[in-house]
Amino acid sequence: MRTTGYLESFMTAFPIRQPLLLGMMRLLECAELATPQALLGFIERSVERGLNGFDHADIYGLGECEARFGAALRLRPQLRAQLQLISKADIVPAAQDVSRWRIKHYDTTTSYLTRAVDASLQRLGVERLDGFLLHRPDPLLQVEEVTRALQALVESGKVGWVGLSNAEPLHWQVLGRELELRCNQIELSLAAQQAAWDGRLQALQADGLQVLAWSPLAGGRFAPALQLALEEVAAALQATPLQVALAWLRRLPGRPVPILGSLREARIEEALAGAELQLDAPTWFYLSEAARGERAP
Repeated sequence: MRTTGYLESFMTAFPIRQPLLLGMMRLLECAELATPQALLGFIERSVERGLNGFDHADIYGLGECEARFGAALRLRPQLRAQLQLISKADIVPAAQDVSRWRIKHYDTTTSYLTRAVDASLQRLGVERLDGFLLHRPDPLLQVEEVTRALQALVESGKVGWVGLSNAEPLHWQVLGRELELRCNQIELSLAAQQAAWDGRLQALQADGLQVLAWSPLAGGRFAPALQLALEEVAAALQATPLQVALAWLRRLPGRPVPILGSLREARIEEALAGAELQLDAPTWFYLSEAARGERAP
């Protein structure tokens, strides 16, 4: 299934021009994708569905998710030209901290970011990341150093475009003075909808950043009252609760792109089948109220 018309034209101004991104965080949990051949088949079928964007991070599986994806891609290297590969870095897990403290921390120094990109490229077996994001806001971030580091990565051809993840307005506005930032990846769903109420989405839209929504289905942990409301709306619209939850997300300013964490193909097909589903404002607020447990102010 490929998207056409309204949905496709809306997204042409942004780097991600598809209704969903496929998140690779849980790749190691998928026994059916454990071999390079099986994963290659999944990638090929995803491209056939019009889904060519894959969201990675250097900490997913401590690098093993990227390595496994790269092993699959090496079986058919010509497929690379059809893919959009995104990765993220700056989180140092405690298990990878070489200091005496063995503590999780962030690192946005030039040397670390450069090594992180080089390592992702090597694991994936490619020469370029289409997109590269700073994974978490670093309280020790030095704006000038990070700006130079990211500009150098783009100018070297190792990275196509840069963006942020989990950034607040001041983070992207300060960095955006010197860099062309393309997106901000944030937690956003019916169960995590604060950004829909505090002006962040409007600010991102005004600043030209695409919104990528991680955990758009809250890991399947919707409260009972919300689940009932989703089922009620789904029945009225001849859709599924999953499709309604994603339509609620896309109704927001900037039309956020969900990053689907599930790699089950039936789940992906279900999500794609509802890509054109639209909710009117009363329905959107009805679901929001069911999730928040309170009426709109």
